[in-house]
Amino acid sequence: MMASSYTAKEEDGHITVTGPGGATLRSKKPENTAFKQQRLPAWQPILTAGTVLPAFFIIGLLFIPIGIGLFVTSNNIKELEVDYTGVDVSSPCYACSQNFSWNSTRPCTCTIPFYLEQPYESNVYVYYGLSNFYQNHRRYVKSRDDSQLNGDMESLLKPSKECEPYAYHENKPIAPCGAIANSMFNDTLELFYNDPNGTKIQIPLNTTGIAWWTDKHVKFGNPGGINPPNLTAIFQGTTKPVNWNRPVYELDTDQSNNGFINEDFIVWMRTAALPTFRKLYRIINKKNSMVATLPRGNYTLEVVYNYPVRSFEGRKRMILSTISWMGGKNPFLGIAYITVGSVCFFLGVVLLIIHHKCGNRNDNADISN
Repeated sequence: MMASSYTAKEEDGHITVTGPGGATLRSKKPENTAFKQQRLPAWQPILTAGTVLPAFFIIGLLFIPIGIGLFVTSNNIKELEVDYTGVDVSSPCYACSQNFSWNSTRPCTCTIPFYLEQPYESNVYVYYGLSNFYQNHRRYVKSRDDSQLNGDMESLLKPSKECEPYAYHENKPIAPCGAIANSMFNDTLELFYNDPNGTKIQIPLNTTGIAWWTDKHVKFGNPGGINPPNLTAIFQGTTKPVNWNRPVYELDTDQSNNGFINEDFIVWMRTAALPTFRKLYRIINKKNSMVATLPRGNYTLEVVYNYPVRSFEGRKRMILSTISWMGGKNPFLGIAYITVGSVCFFLGVVLLIIHHKCGNRNDNADISN
């Protein structure tokens, strides 16, 4: 019997084995390069007291002042909350909360007086807040048709299956479809200043500029373009969501803020991550630099109570707030910086004491050995 002969040679970093008859077998060994053979230069830091302790103290000395600055800035933001759920019998909105439901045909109105202890000098942002409302539920978040909301005519008449069971009503496609749109917040809030002379002055609330620019001009759009000539004709053949009182093309008298590009609707469609949240409702713009936007004194909040919350044990509130360079009132970031900085500084002190007491002893032991 003749012995089989095999030859091996290296090509491009790979080993190729050639057998009888010309058959070749290419090795699976990685190429002989620094990267594939893991021979790249590396740096492995050695943690010593001389490197760790300064890092702890530097982090502490940086984070604590930053945290104090953020915390003070947040506390300087003026904010007032007015709860108008109507849970208590003494609340002006108690009758509305007990009798109103989604099927009510006549809206209920209630008036809540409140006192503003400090004047609001800059622009004031009016929010509505909801509690115990889980907009982060998986099926709720998916219940929308983004193509329809972007102005696609085909999706307008044939909504996505994700919108079920709020895709069709009485054999007509719903516009906008889905559970998010169907549950849109629709209370009407009006603010009045009670002048010391007894005059009741309505505060003008700006309805535009409350939605993200990218949402209004990119994600949302009416069928037919930016300024369609007749929204009523475009939405012909569709029906309003079940819980709405009027169709989407009648949300606002202003054509540039009507239909799918209505800013109240856009704000609601950006779902919240937590069950207690707030959404921007209106903006009170400062008009005179010499006069406070909202002077100190008595005010009245008039509510058209359209949004029932008893079914899910929720609460409703109106929030007046100013903002700073860091946004709205939120002390968490400042507290987090102060906490991390304090912990690092404390650990630095503890490790410094341990090193001072035990470090020399270890050095002497090494010398004796």
